[in-house]
Amino acid sequence: MRAIFMAALPLAALFFAAPAGADDNVVTIKKFMFTPMNLTVTAGATVTWDNEDGEPHTVVSLAGDFRSEALDEKDRFAHQFIAPGTYKYVCSIHPRMVGTITVVAK
Repeated sequence: MRAIFMAALPLAALFFAAPAGADDNVVTIKKFMFTPMNLTVTAGATVTWDNEDGEPHTVVSLAGDFRSEALDEKDRFAHQFIAPGTYKYVCSIHPRMVGTITVVAK
């Protein structure tokens, strides 16, 4: 039995270390933070940001890859990430709010 458990550990590690699934590709904006601050997705995935704050926020790529308009409470912004890479972003209204999307190949 122990041998089966030990053999399953590498598979479990792959499962839990895998990039987020489509349902998990949501970043919540609340309390002047992006949560999660760091999200890993596979190429082709769409990430959605949901503003749950009473204040407006934006989602702006530091490299100019994407930019939302000001999102009021309950507003959403989505962007599809095609190419693998690291995408850093900020709220242009509150620049201390930062996040990173890491895109890995399929």
